Amino acid sequence: MRMKIRVISQQPPGGRCKLYADYADTLARQLGAETETVYSETRAAHGNGFPSLWLDGVAVQPEDGLILMPSDIAAALAGMTIPQDQVQNLEAALHAPLERMMAQAREQT
Repeated sequence: MRMKIRVISQQPPGGRCKLYADYADTLARQLGAETETVYSETRAAHGNGFPSLWLDGVAVQPEDGLILMPSDIAAALAGMTIPQDQVQNLEAALHAPLERMMAQAREQT
């Protein structure tokens, strides 16, 4: 059974919404997962509003309460049936979207 990844985003997507969509694209490529983006007007980060990233029906929660980091997603994946070495590879791959977002933020300041 393929993993289902859902991103809840505002329209148009902003910083974290874009980041979470990039995370979803990375995971989909690596895992062959099914992705969907749902646009919402409700601010409810890491829940039923934007910005949120869901893996198989469960919203991933950031350790710092603010922004999902690759380690947060890896921790969520580790609780699933994904082998640990694959989780480590996915965590490494998720750093690329984060670095792109941080570089863009630096360019804007």
